[in-house]
Amino acid sequence: MELGVATFADLSASISGEQRMRNLLEEVELAEQVGLDVFGIGEHHRRDFAVSAPAVALAAAAARTERIRLTSAVSVLSSDDPVRVFQEFATVDLISNGRAEIMAGRGSFIESFPLFGHDLDDYDELFAEKLDLLLRIRENVHVTWSGRHRAPLRGAGVWPRPVQDPLPVWIAVGGTPRSVVRAGTLGLPLTIAIIGGEPARFQPLVELYRAAASEAGHDPATLPLGINTHAFVGDDAAFAPHYMAMMARIGRERGWPPMTRPQYDALKSPLGALAAGSAEEVAEKLLYEHELFGHQRYLAQMSVGAVEHADVLRSIERFGTEVAPVVREEVARRAAVAV
Repeated sequence: MELGVATFADLSASISGEQRMRNLLEEVELAEQVGLDVFGIGEHHRRDFAVSAPAVALAAAAARTERIRLTSAVSVLSSDDPVRVFQEFATVDLISNGRAEIMAGRGSFIESFPLFGHDLDDYDELFAEKLDLLLRIRENVHVTWSGRHRAPLRGAGVWPRPVQDPLPVWIAVGGTPRSVVRAGTLGLPLTIAIIGGEPARFQPLVELYRAAASEAGHDPATLPLGINTHAFVGDDAAFAPHYMAMMARIGRERGWPPMTRPQYDALKSPLGALAAGSAEEVAEKLLYEHELFGHQRYLAQMSVGAVEHADVLRSIERFGTEVAPVVREEVARRAAVAV
């Protein structure tokens, strides 16, 4: 199983945007040094996150790394232009010598829609149409295409072309069945973000994805599945207060009550979504999720809220050196037994 780290490059009042970007590149470099497989950078258009253009940050990371795969987590395709998204990630792929990926999603926040002149009433239609164009560009240098939300293309050439053919495109979802079915029908890899509740509740979505893939003529066994959760390897005192504050801040915007300590403890419990605590606790959580889903990739979303940079680095180090070997060995053992 591939193991990696994802971040939204959260900002706090105590850190400048410039310093946060330096910290972000340190995180990517360390993730590669400790043997992790993937690093993902998200896209937001808010003052509390440093990255609105993940391809730019990934290009900087590509120039400072050699092996680790580099993905958006996610690219908000609904409010972007698929031509530019493909060009940007093809460029990252060239810089990285074939390590770039696009993780396309509809977005968990809505700021980018009015910012780029889109109507929220078209939320799902925008994503479906733009995904269709992105995949068309991936398959063909010259593209003829028309839709409702973008000017048509008539034999237009799209360059540069990436090292990888095809450039990997994943679909990222937060729990919407329609999006899961879309990914399966198109035969695209799927990432499910589990940020609350119990992971077991997402089993039906995985079954729906694999059933949709099979019905469309794809072999589900060949389609990678990823799971993404909040995670931290280390002392609760370094993580819990910042995590709870971040969840409370976002909760206020969405009408949720503040997170309580019992709620945090429930998320951290063996059946909860949060992979936090000692290396042993985090490894057990990841292996429990693997029993549920049989997935091929796991991304740990670290550096949430105002967690200190030194603590994030230590968490990444422990994830790579203490958690990853245990998880990889057990997943390999399970695969051997299954054969």
